[in-house]
Amino acid sequence: MIEYKKIYEDKQPITNTERFVRFWNRALKGELFVGLWLVFKEMCKAQIHTVKYPLEKLPLSPRYRAVHELKRLLESGNERCIGCGLCEKICVSNCIRMETLYGEDKRKRVVEYSINFGRCIYCGLCAEVCPELAIVHGKRYENASEQRASFALKADMLTPIDKVLQKQDEEFNGVGCVSENADMLIKATPLKYLEEKKEEENA
Repeated sequence: MIEYKKIYEDKQPITNTERFVRFWNRALKGELFVGLWLVFKEMCKAQIHTVKYPLEKLPLSPRYRAVHELKRLLESGNERCIGCGLCEKICVSNCIRMETLYGEDKRKRVVEYSINFGRCIYCGLCAEVCPELAIVHGKRYENASEQRASFALKADMLTPIDKVLQKQDEEFNGVGCVSENADMLIKATPLKYLEEKKEEENA
């Protein structure tokens, strides 16, 4: 039979006098005054470490996956989305819906684009697969809603044209962005060789 041995047994105070003695010893051992001294010292430094949210916000990493944005071309201001539908096909939570049609110029354009943020898991696959960097993850993370299903339409996510014209928008460097050595990886097409050959002949 195994015999257990108690290696520590705290004696609990029984009388009121013993309880008062235990309280007095704990209060005057120094822990209370050390804590008060730390609080007083930090208070006198007058260095505020808290952020006055929502007036102030902490900077987010460029790789942070927040609410989606639809970008425009910086030169012309036109929409980058070409309506290929890759983001809709690769979405694992099936929350992206896109409607396209052909205009008078026989070019495909996006009529409706919506994302159900109630189902979105913010995996970033839609941003990674987009060939035109049209859909990206922005920096807006306050997407609370009173309803369970919250939708974002194309007009809500599309970058305002005024922001592009005033040069306030910048090239995206987050999830799905072009790598730094992308120019080195691009291979010249046969048309490029023909152009160089014509330039040599004209020279």
